[in-house]
Amino acid sequence: MKNLNNMMESENILEDYVVPYKDQEIDSKIEEIQQSQLSDEIDLDTLKTIFSCIDLTTLKETDSADSVKAFVEKVNGFKEKFPNIPNVGGVCVYPVFSPVLKQYLKAEGVKRAVVSGGFPASQTFLDLKVLETKKAVDFGANEVDVVISVGEFLEGNYEFVYEEIRQLKEASKDAHLKVILETGSLIEPELIWNASIIAMDAGADFIKTSTGKSGKAASLTAAYVMCQAIKAYHEKQKRKVGFKPAGGIAETRDALKYYAVVKDILGEEWLNNNLFRIGASRLANNLLTEILSLEGDSFDKVEYY
Repeated sequence: MKNLNNMMESENILEDYVVPYKDQEIDSKIEEIQQSQLSDEIDLDTLKTIFSCIDLTTLKETDSADSVKAFVEKVNGFKEKFPNIPNVGGVCVYPVFSPVLKQYLKAEGVKRAVVSGGFPASQTFLDLKVLETKKAVDFGANEVDVVISVGEFLEGNYEFVYEEIRQLKEASKDAHLKVILETGSLIEPELIWNASIIAMDAGADFIKTSTGKSGKAASLTAAYVMCQAIKAYHEKQKRKVGFKPAGGIAETRDALKYYAVVKDILGEEWLNNNLFRIGASRLANNLLTEILSLEGDSFDKVEYY
């Protein structure tokens, strides 16, 4: 990983990465992926894999220590109720509830994730973003989701964005840092590519499409560009960075489309919850309903979460 001075005083990091696609081809490439990877018959094992990659999230103004504890207890009790289905990949809450996750989340393999850094707008002082992240990790979070300073990025202040991510990665210590690009506000594929490369080079362990709070949802275009950037970064740096589409992904068929993009571009080795996550909580119930239906256990709508 390059430090800020190396990045900005020598060649620009973006010049090291040649875009491997033409913008006008993206839609047709996505369509080719869907046709080659998806079939009319839904595969049960694929649905279970996607379920295991869900970040189960509660980010409401009405959240409290008691409500988060109750939320966590559902995750803890999941395997007893659904023994043939893998548990979710993580539980994501506001940073103030890090101690609740640390104390009560007992489900094996489920990560303790928090949002941080002035989520969701990222409009606060960097020292406060760093402090919030440090406190969240000190209180037990092992994954931290932060948002880039979108306005600064759109103004071309890439050094500013890079340095923020670098400091937040440093503050997160051994916890995984998931950097949200808020791709719905970036619009152009070139900007999504640039944000992806900058975030990864600054230390992101995951890059994520959206907060789900801005009204601008994830898109397959953003997923395609981000996965291509992850592939290019891995080929050059030999470091695997995870990918998380989030925001507006609630239906099983939509989740399968994102799964197909990851599988086609990054391959099977990315299709696990160490390198692939997907949001959000509405998707969990829909997937559960589909899985149980395919297994012949239920034909009713499941409302577990």
